[in-house]
Amino acid sequence: MRITKAIKQQMLSILEECYQGTSTALHYSSPFELLIAVVLSAQCTDERVNIITARLFPEYNTPAKIRDMGKDKLEEYIRDCGLFHSKARNILATCEILCQKYGGEVPQTFDELITLPGVGRKTANVVLSQLFNIPAIAVDTHVFRVSNRLGLAKGETPIAVEEGLMKAIPKSQWSDAHHWLIWHGRKVCKARKPACGTCPLVAICPSKYI
Repeated sequence: MRITKAIKQQMLSILEECYQGTSTALHYSSPFELLIAVVLSAQCTDERVNIITARLFPEYNTPAKIRDMGKDKLEEYIRDCGLFHSKARNILATCEILCQKYGGEVPQTFDELITLPGVGRKTANVVLSQLFNIPAIAVDTHVFRVSNRLGLAKGETPIAVEEGLMKAIPKSQWSDAHHWLIWHGRKVCKARKPACGTCPLVAICPSKYI
């Protein structure tokens, strides 16, 4: 099945109809809290991250407060998160940089964000899109899987898929489409057992009933 530009637009229209108004599932009340939550979310579900941040943020919700916790104490708070040793190390280093270089604030450019330890393209794009309304497409495991299955953007790496999506989707929809693809991956196009029988895209999906 050849996925034309017209079919891609049809896919986006259906996704928008199904998931319009969706946003991140991560709980946060400040730019810094979202940054930390996204760092924690690598190889960890949003549900688990929300449990962790619910006990962390009420008391430790600024770069200075988390920096002053120290590695052992921070690890105790995030121990049930995957890769908690390296995440604690990166979070503490990021908090130190935020305190020393940015006055405790989260920087608002991609180039600045990716210099922070533990912050890659995905995290930077989430922060830019969610907090600062800067058009961006963050490619997580759901976006990567759904984009490839639909043929909306093919690629063997997240950056290849990101570049493909930027070409396929109008810039004004980048941030919203990121959420549409995530929620479709969570609710319908799941990794192990995609629910093709109830998928609103089944008629135009080249990977249906895989």
